[in-house]
Amino acid sequence: MLVAAFVILGVAVLLGSVLAVLRLQTESSAPPWSLATLHGFLAVGGLSCLALALRGPPRGLDRGVASFGIIATSLIALAALIGVALLATRIFKIRISGMVIGVHATLAVGGLSFSQLTFSWDRTTPVDSANFTKSVTRMSAMCQ
Repeated sequence: MLVAAFVILGVAVLLGSVLAVLRLQTESSAPPWSLATLHGFLAVGGLSCLALALRGPPRGLDRGVASFGIIATSLIALAALIGVALLATRIFKIRISGMVIGVHATLAVGGLSFSQLTFSWDRTTPVDSANFTKSVTRMSAMCQ
């Protein structure tokens, strides 16, 4: 489920980048509704997958990264709230500054990064310190 969340959120971030460029490039017109709607639905779907993936036993307790999934979900949820505000400004035809879009994008990319860290730490096998020390000792002996 974490893989699906990461892929869906990644596509939403890429589509959001296209929307930001279109919005900031043209002064008079807003990006097409279809792209904005697809971006919003993908983001909500990715957020839902991420929230569902975080159910169950905590991940990364032994590495100190157990809260990364919660941080990712919180950042993406905040980005979604700002996205709803952006939708309201579009409905009421209020021109907003690029700063709001930048904050929205920063939260979304931060959430995507934390979700990737959650996924990578979940997939990593624990490091056996005894075997690691033996392999480093062998490698250093080979180099001499």
